[in-house]
Amino acid sequence: MDNETCYRAILARDKRYDGRFFTAVLTTGIFCRPICPAKPPKLKNCRFMPSAAAATAAGFRPCLRCRPELSPNSPGWLGTSATVTKALRYISDGFLNDHTVPELAEKMGLGERHFRRLFQKHMGTSPKNVALTQRLLMAKQLLTETRLPVSEVAHAAGFQSLRRFNAALKKHFRLSPSDIRKQNGSPLNETRDKSTDLTLKMSYSGPYNWQNILNYLGPRAIPGVEHIHKGCYSRTFHLNGKVGSFTVAPQTTAPLLSVTLHTDDITAIPLILSRIRNLFDLDTNIAVVNDHLSQHAALKPSIENNPGHRLIGAWDPFELTVRAILGQQVSVAAATTLTGRLTTRHGLPSGLSCEGLKYIFPSPEILADADLSGLGITGNRMKAIQHLARTVADDPAFFQHPTNLPDFITHMCALPGIGPWTANYVAMRAMREADAFPSADLVLQKRLQKKNHKRPTAKELDVMSEDWRPWRAYAAMLLWASDT
Repeated sequence: MDNETCYRAILARDKRYDGRFFTAVLTTGIFCRPICPAKPPKLKNCRFMPSAAAATAAGFRPCLRCRPELSPNSPGWLGTSATVTKALRYISDGFLNDHTVPELAEKMGLGERHFRRLFQKHMGTSPKNVALTQRLLMAKQLLTETRLPVSEVAHAAGFQSLRRFNAALKKHFRLSPSDIRKQNGSPLNETRDKSTDLTLKMSYSGPYNWQNILNYLGPRAIPGVEHIHKGCYSRTFHLNGKVGSFTVAPQTTAPLLSVTLHTDDITAIPLILSRIRNLFDLDTNIAVVNDHLSQHAALKPSIENNPGHRLIGAWDPFELTVRAILGQQVSVAAATTLTGRLTTRHGLPSGLSCEGLKYIFPSPEILADADLSGLGITGNRMKAIQHLARTVADDPAFFQHPTNLPDFITHMCALPGIGPWTANYVAMRAMREADAFPSADLVLQKRLQKKNHKRPTAKELDVMSEDWRPWRAYAAMLLWASDT
């Protein structure tokens, strides 16, 4: 985007541009979101940055009014660089807290030099600066929205020591923990009650159809693991050897979701929030997707009826794959029943007092040798689940090996009992592959049947969907929603 377009966006405080760029103000040394309520600076005093990390690397500090840490991660280039998008997910999950940039480049299947060049082009800075800025913004959010002691905030955000945290905050944001907490009126430090849940805000770029998401997740919720009640979504999880849960609810006064976390492991907070963002697809500028897909007659009416549709994700790829195997050639209700039986027999008790959250979904290690007989699961599917479980138990990084969509489909289809439909379904929901497309899906074929009521074949549907790239997964989700 050119400077004039960006400047018009900040004058209008246009929510559609939130997350797509940041405004660095030369006279104040502060960077802001396009929706900042402060008086807009003059154009000559503005520098427009592609990311918060770029602004931080250039020496600007975050605005305390518009709070850049709450900005949705929906940059204008999203969809043009799948490599950077995937790398950002790894960084959000804390990969660079324990690994190096060359290791991340290797994971993306690229040389380090080219990998750094891609980040400079799209993010305006290096992967290391992106990771550091993310840690600092996470710390800023925890200082603002919780009463965690400063030492725990530093630990949760990924800093190895309180001294390094304070030094980084002072150097890059020119702020101290007390400066940030004064804005919120919170005590600088206090003892944390381990039983107290943490409630944090997560932003998105509208439109956003929360009810549509619940309509999709509700019939597929795993009994005892997931629970939907009074417009809220809750689930259990098991991370780093510890059990926890979270509840997500929409805010009615702002484009935000409210996330309440119940966990004793504060170091897992960034990973939990990253997974929640993926689950609810909070980082997509849906207006860009809609502009592209609405050019096609088969999709335009569905977009007009549901402009806030999203690519609904999944908490865990193994869990979703098991669910997908159980859902092969049966109804959604039948698959949910089978998954519930599997979880009741082999899931671990959660130990939580939350309504409807009794179990932790069984791990690959448990299902690899589990007795699945008597649950109503066919023999071939029992074998497929156990083979998958053994594979993932032996290789926990199984889902992370392929670096592109075609390789992932081939990788998955090499497993017994998994075909193109299942592989594409897992790719689009669990791996966030925006161009995955399960063309063998009967509901999609039904929705796109011809005037003579003849349904297109999977091959014909693949041809039809070529014009929908790179957002075919969004088209599939849109068409599924239209069928309900």
